[in-house]
Amino acid sequence: MTIEEAQKTVDNWINTIGVRYYSELTNMAILSEEVGEVARIMARKYGDQSFKESDKEVDLADEMADVMFVLICLANQTGINLTDALKKNLDKKTIRDKDRHSNNEKLK
Repeated sequence: MTIEEAQKTVDNWINTIGVRYYSELTNMAILSEEVGEVARIMARKYGDQSFKESDKEVDLADEMADVMFVLICLANQTGINLTDALKKNLDKKTIRDKDRHSNNEKLK
């Protein structure tokens, strides 16, 4: 699925199953919640925290998909084409960081 297809698919889902978009501010709060859930898993799976017995069945991929879903909702609501935005962002990073990372001793 391309990013454009994902934006269309999410929009279709919202308008048929989800009834309507939540407000942008509500979706921003939900995005923060979802990113927090990803952070919680990362801290336990790759960091120093341990899972509680009730948290053992977490699914990192599903939580990342939740983040993408809400981010796509916000893009749709605010008229942002994520394909164009990502291309532009990668171009910016390429120009800005052309030599920065290859010259970073910490990355060698």
